[in-house]
Amino acid sequence: MPPPETPETPDTPVIAQWIFDTRSWYPEVTQTKQLETHASRALALLTPSTRPQILRYYHARDAKMALASALIKHYAIAKLHPKNNNNNTPPPRWSQTTITRDARTKPVYIDPATGAQPVAFNVSHQAGIVALIAVVAEEEVEVGVDIVCTSERRARDQGMIVDGGGGGGGDGWAAFVDMHADVFAAGEVDYLKHKVLAAVPELVPATSPTAEQVADGKLRAFYALWALREAYVKLTGEALLAEWLGELEFRGFRPPRATAGWEVPADEEGGEEVIREVEIWFKGKRVEDVNMCLRSMGPDYMVATAVRTPGKKELGLGWTLGPYEVLSLEEVLDFAESSG
Repeated sequence: MPPPETPETPDTPVIAQWIFDTRSWYPEVTQTKQLETHASRALALLTPSTRPQILRYYHARDAKMALASALIKHYAIAKLHPKNNNNNTPPPRWSQTTITRDARTKPVYIDPATGAQPVAFNVSHQAGIVALIAVVAEEEVEVGVDIVCTSERRARDQGMIVDGGGGGGGDGWAAFVDMHADVFAAGEVDYLKHKVLAAVPELVPATSPTAEQVADGKLRAFYALWALREAYVKLTGEALLAEWLGELEFRGFRPPRATAGWEVPADEEGGEEVIREVEIWFKGKRVEDVNMCLRSMGPDYMVATAVRTPGKKELGLGWTLGPYEVLSLEEVLDFAESSG
């Protein structure tokens, strides 16, 4: 992969949207401790303090995602960091891409030469997939990303909705939504409970849908909302414990239509597999400075991306949030080792 060009003006940023698919990583690993042997090359590229954090996970699948999250953040910094134009210093080597946390505990990279954050980035992981959005621009940039998988907990979710509510329509679905009502706005709760199928009828088959199909449709809407909210909250640098969560509302949201397969690109032009029009309200006012995109990746995954340029909102609003590129682990390891 050739290195992206650094931006010449604030209007021409470098935007990287990358994914690691860890589901095929180290198939021989069934226990986390085995990564010390089979993933030794990757682990050697991380700091001594980071490696134990990865190896403490009980499930190997979670440790793999933690490993991917660490690698992809360092890769973004080393790959995208622009040259310091003031003193012509080169971008940092891999070993110099130290990640710290800001006052809101959001992971950041601070350039020791400038004290600035030359690469704004955010990472999300779910069900074996790790997604990153990174932006290099002259303006201050805030970014957030969240990936969800509708099928990872399907058996549990279906059991709560269908078995608990008699057919997926009444008490079971309402109870499921109410379980998460403390992190949703009141309008979102009402929309999910009573309006979403009328607003998005294609969520269920038109003819004689089963209780499971109805529940699947509602769950797709639920997870779409979850991804949108999480990406927005992460953009702000807050967490799902933020006191203002109930004052943030996504109105009339709809999930993107599923793509035929993980490897099938979403239709970027009018196919409803990519949603770019998102209505956001905060404390009773319409939010008009955040660029958001919600897209399908296969039948089960959806990824939400949020970008904002606080100092000049029209810049971020004018940027195109395109498809995500799947990275090769081998390519990233080769780059890291050559970077030093």
